[in-house]
Amino acid sequence: MPPATASTSPTPTATATTTVFAAEPDALAEPDALVLQPRDVRFDWSRLPDPWIPGEPVASHTINVLHLLLPEGERWFVRVFQRALPMITDGRVREDVLGFIGQEALHAQAHQGALEHLRATGLDPDPYLRQLEWLFHQVLGDRPGLSPRRAREHVVEQVAIIAAVEHFTAFLGDWVLGADALDRAGADPVMLDLLRWHGAEEVEHRSVAYDLLRHLDPGYPRRIRAMALTGPILYWLWIRGARFLMAADPQLAGSRLGGPRRAESWRAFLAASRRGLLPAPGQAVRSGLRYLRRDYHPTQEGSTRQAVAYLATSPAARAAAAR
Repeated sequence: MPPATASTSPTPTATATTTVFAAEPDALAEPDALVLQPRDVRFDWSRLPDPWIPGEPVASHTINVLHLLLPEGERWFVRVFQRALPMITDGRVREDVLGFIGQEALHAQAHQGALEHLRATGLDPDPYLRQLEWLFHQVLGDRPGLSPRRAREHVVEQVAIIAAVEHFTAFLGDWVLGADALDRAGADPVMLDLLRWHGAEEVEHRSVAYDLLRHLDPGYPRRIRAMALTGPILYWLWIRGARFLMAADPQLAGSRLGGPRRAESWRAFLAASRRGLLPAPGQAVRSGLRYLRRDYHPTQEGSTRQAVAYLATSPAARAAAAR
């Protein structure tokens, strides 16, 4: 199926218009045995409009929550997987984990750049970021002084949480790769390329955390327990982050969306999801429920072929490859 799209520049710049790829027919085989490679992408935020989806502050800020969550969260992923490396006895799992670490470190760096741009516009993210630092360092962080057995158990529990989170990041990656409503709405092409480059890599490495968990603990109960904990907390963090951004946005000061009335922002969120500017809540819930199946595997979600096709045309990824 040909890609539904906007035009792409023939030169590898991170400011070109991005392309939306529809999933290919099932008759075509998915790429197998990919070697995960970090792509040192860079983005120029100097011309990013606010909101970056014209006339859509709720949709823009709901997605902007990624720039708050991901730098701290993905650095935590990297720390956990580095601690898990000595426990791995399978060479392929180890290779994939090393590729995952490289990609996640660059995801954190790219979203940190977008976060610093938000800060430069007058939006102060620090109150929310301090809560995230407490979560990832104090609640979910390392616990020195544990016995070797308990230290291993703690790392495996952390990996289980990451596997659950990675299920949702792959869901979001698959969604944004096909979200042509964002293009029709005139969303900023640099922000779209960040989201689609990141989303494509999330789909590309969607099995790594799950396969690592199965390597360390092939049982079913830990996987389900981790999702039962992670799903609601991730939802709460996202809603809290979107409301925080709208309240902190100087442009929304005094408006109904920037005020305390939650019904206004919730209606705007649902309206944006109906227009395809955000994932529908029901889609996210159904995706989470699929993770609970005993025969679940991440390869059942998303399309590696679609992800690789976008990465081959991403302005930022092409520019990285040319450096």
